[in-house]
Amino acid sequence: MLIRAKKVKGYTLDSYDGEFGKVMEFYFDDRHWTIRYLVADTGDWLADRKVLISPYALVEVVKDAEHITVNLSRKQIEDSPRLDSDKPVSRQYEAEYNSFYDWPTYWAGPFMWGAYPYIVRDGNNLRESHPDEKKWDPHLRSTQEVTGYHIQAADGEIGHVEDFIIDDETWAIRYLVVDTENWLPGKKVLVSAHWIKHVSWSESKVFVTLSRDIINRSPEYTGDFLLNREYEAGLHKHYNRKGYWVE
Repeated sequence: MLIRAKKVKGYTLDSYDGEFGKVMEFYFDDRHWTIRYLVADTGDWLADRKVLISPYALVEVVKDAEHITVNLSRKQIEDSPRLDSDKPVSRQYEAEYNSFYDWPTYWAGPFMWGAYPYIVRDGNNLRESHPDEKKWDPHLRSTQEVTGYHIQAADGEIGHVEDFIIDDETWAIRYLVVDTENWLPGKKVLVSAHWIKHVSWSESKVFVTLSRDIINRSPEYTGDFLLNREYEAGLHKHYNRKGYWVE
């Protein structure tokens, strides 16, 4: 299921033993464009620390009830490695965090989830990364921070990041919602994360391998009801690109 990051903000987070907070934002890496952590607002409970929940613990997103089921207890969350609210997420912290929960490290392997292209939650089916598999150094950014970044097409600016479309099965970011109102009044379009060349954090820009003209002529994104395979197929046909679902 495809969901918008802004739409999920405020959803209730339900642990084994009750509600513990609400969705605040997401942290993602810009190599695989995958959500690595959900940031929880726990109110007064753990207010002095930043609470991160890995997709390994996210069981189900229930749109109608506006909640996400988490397969952790409040005690586990409380006892997990502490990350101060004013500190970034370091590799050292991530290693400690994954070790605490006995989850594999996503950066130790060539795929989206390390040794796998998808999340494997059954510990009996997990395998360690092979020593020859290349590790990489993730740089995590927040969806809240990158919202508003300018989109730099191959031949000039074309809009800004309005939102993120997330696949709640793999937790990959499938699309950026791009608002082109400064160039094309009132129009929003989707740009696949696969078509992003790189991100300049110093310039607050996302560079894409597309021309302004082809973005201009792309199918308009007018609401969540379009987040279906028929619309996606038409979008990829317009750009003459293969869909992620056939890879």
